[in-house]
Amino acid sequence: MNRSPIKLLCLVALTLFSAIAFGRAENPFIGRWALTIPGGAAGWLGIEDKGGQLQGSILWSGGSVVPVQGVKVDGDTLTVTRTSKDVTETITAKASGDDLKLTTVKAKADGKEFGRAEFTGKRIPPVPAAPDLSKVKFGEAITLFNGKDLTGWKLVNPKAENGWSVTDGVLINRVEPGKHLGNLRTEREFKDFNLKLETRTQANSNSGIYLRGIYEIQVAESFGKPLDPHNMGALYSRITPSVAAEKPIGEWQTFDITLVDRHVTVILNGQKIIDNQPVLGCTGGALTSDESKPGPIMLQGDHTNIDYRNIVIRPVVK
Repeated sequence: MNRSPIKLLCLVALTLFSAIAFGRAENPFIGRWALTIPGGAAGWLGIEDKGGQLQGSILWSGGSVVPVQGVKVDGDTLTVTRTSKDVTETITAKASGDDLKLTTVKAKADGKEFGRAEFTGKRIPPVPAAPDLSKVKFGEAITLFNGKDLTGWKLVNPKAENGWSVTDGVLINRVEPGKHLGNLRTEREFKDFNLKLETRTQANSNSGIYLRGIYEIQVAESFGKPLDPHNMGALYSRITPSVAAEKPIGEWQTFDITLVDRHVTVILNGQKIIDNQPVLGCTGGALTSDESKPGPIMLQGDHTNIDYRNIVIRPVVK
């Protein structure tokens, strides 16, 4: 059967487009991955297709989610490249269903390799639809801090130096310059909940409230600064507050935080600054990258001085 040149050209274009689309859909690496990086710390890797180009971002234990410099797939192997000063790190990965096996190796400018290590990753399930918070049922309030002592709390690392104490009903953390002290966590663990508390920043305060020990709501002295995903009330490096609602240094500030179905809402000093937004993965300093399990409320104390009080949680009742 004869076909016109135009019809034939359209058929070829459609075939190529379908093949490309099929190839993208079949790319086993596209998605978000929870990493257990060398040494056991939490990490995260995101791979996406933007206009036919693979792009990636990564979280390596602490710090922020940052873009990588290179992403490519060759056969059954993903290669991710990132650079820092005079060091190039190459991460290769192979997928088996929802699991990744990865290898990292670093090289100096002269090509000499070092730091080779193997680690693992697991595909993060898609984020559920945003919950209707008006229909979510919260249970009875649980007071997490009794205003007297550290009952119900413990250091994440029992060997770390403790800067936490209680003075006049306030949970305080005091850090001498140059020291890195312990983070404090609840002994109890929670899944979805509403958390209310008050905090008071000190000079250059840099702390955080970790929901389930995984997602950090930033607590920092950032009054008067431009909006930024590292400022007070941000989901650290992931979600920028919609408005700057922090108060000046030394004033008590209120947090009203809701975490339901991997969506977070943050009300700071009575202003909603994050509105039921999806959380795409762990943040720097997380206790684990596994978002499927309950976890503690953790207060970051390894950086600077900070105060907390009136810490109350209401778990979701299913």
